[in-house]
Amino acid sequence: MVITDWVHTVAGTFILLSLALGVPASPIFHSQYWLYFTAFVGLNLFQYGFSRFCPLAIILKALGVPETSH
Repeated sequence: MVITDWVHTVAGTFILLSLALGVPASPIFHSQYWLYFTAFVGLNLFQYGFSRFCPLAIILKALGVPETSH
């Protein structure tokens, strides 16, 4: 997997988990404040679309994850 695949996978996981923790109808509901984390991840993905800046992508690159498939 390349960096963009990992970014999308991690972001999707964080969004689904924070929704599960933040929506009262969820069986693992904890607090509605988790919805702020959902919004943060969504806004980060939105700004990444314009600026191509993503902290997770920088971390993954430093860990040696390839940017493109060869």
